[in-house]
Amino acid sequence: MFAFDDYIDSRRDRFIADLKDFVRQPSVAATGHGMAQMAALVRARLQALGARVQTVETGGAPILFAELGHGPRTLLIYNHYDVQPPDPIDLWTTPPFEPEVRDGKLYARGVSDNKGDLLGRIQAIEAWQNAIGELPLKIKWVIEGEEEIGSPHLAEFARAHAAELQADGCLWETGGKNEDDLFSLTLGLKGIQYVELRVRGNRRDLHSGYAAIAPSPVWRLIWALNTLKDEHDNITIDQYLDHVRAPSEAELAMLRAMPLDEAKKKAALGIDRFINDEHGLDVLTRFYYGPTVTICGLQAGYTGEGVKTVLPAYAFAKIDFRLVPDLTPELCVKLLRAHLDRRGFTDVEIVPLSSEQPARSAVDAPLVAACQAAAREVYGHEPVMIPLSPGSGPMYPLTTALHIPTVMAGVTYSGSRAHAPDENIRLDDYFEGLRFIGRLIMHFAEA
Repeated sequence: MFAFDDYIDSRRDRFIADLKDFVRQPSVAATGHGMAQMAALVRARLQALGARVQTVETGGAPILFAELGHGPRTLLIYNHYDVQPPDPIDLWTTPPFEPEVRDGKLYARGVSDNKGDLLGRIQAIEAWQNAIGELPLKIKWVIEGEEEIGSPHLAEFARAHAAELQADGCLWETGGKNEDDLFSLTLGLKGIQYVELRVRGNRRDLHSGYAAIAPSPVWRLIWALNTLKDEHDNITIDQYLDHVRAPSEAELAMLRAMPLDEAKKKAALGIDRFINDEHGLDVLTRFYYGPTVTICGLQAGYTGEGVKTVLPAYAFAKIDFRLVPDLTPELCVKLLRAHLDRRGFTDVEIVPLSSEQPARSAVDAPLVAACQAAAREVYGHEPVMIPLSPGSGPMYPLTTALHIPTVMAGVTYSGSRAHAPDENIRLDDYFEGLRFIGRLIMHFAEA
């Protein structure tokens, strides 16, 4: 791989300039700002590699589907070209779409999520083609423009193109180095079901004196919420935990091998203890394999300064359910409805807002072994293996539903500040990421 590495090193300045061009172009899915221009920029870069690129219209931002290379193995790659809104602008040190290098880091909106990963993979393939020759495998590349708004059209695209998408493994977007600066590989994502629970009572707010005889929607909501978990943080929704698949022995082995500095982790989270004062493997198992029920927000009545005596007519709570295999969004809502109805809370309305299925890959897939081998060569240590990310994303329809093993690997680090002002990546990490892609291509083609 000497020629590959030398090609990258000799073009470092040009590669950084190209990355600046990528992040200089706004592509905010929430507002549509710059989306068409960014899609065209990505398409041109793919075509420069010799890729055959389809622009698939969705009714929203188009999905780009590219194919290039030849070989017995096929690698599916997923990225997105949209970014989060840059607000609040006044908290940026420099303007979000005017990239700047400071102290070895490139600052710009979208550089860590996800344009650094996207262009780094493009540049790595360019380096392979020019330094080594033809790709030894086939690459299929899905690049969407709606990830930051929930990927509303990706599942439909995956169903319609299932035959074209078949592959031996999928390299997912995002990933990088953890809080200990160790490179990590992640093999799946938790799912999510986000809902509002709404309770309506009297037709209008009443004087609080009527609370003696008029039911309170706020209390109804609190009583309903109180049935979802107990004081030990156990989920108490009827039959809910019956659908939670336990981690396999191979997955538990990954957890046992995972470093956990409990004091450092608690300090980073700003907490004094973990739930139930758990330690070690129990903490990791709960974090990576435990479903959650989280009250994200509550609203009812008067919350301003001073006093207002009122019996509110309406109350609601926003709740997210993080789902692990074999819980699904549909099952979550069904079990929640039945649970509330059995306890007389038929007046509590459930309004589903957004959802993602959990996605899980086999730990012994050839792609996993190829990523581990590539990581050892580039980073000089065994990668930290994370079997299931506690976050969520649109992985299921492109991978698990199509029986394609998946690994998340990227160029971010714990201080990348994705979605926040002063988003950044370290340029040394970026170029290590290019070397990782080159070695992944080599090892996966040989697997």
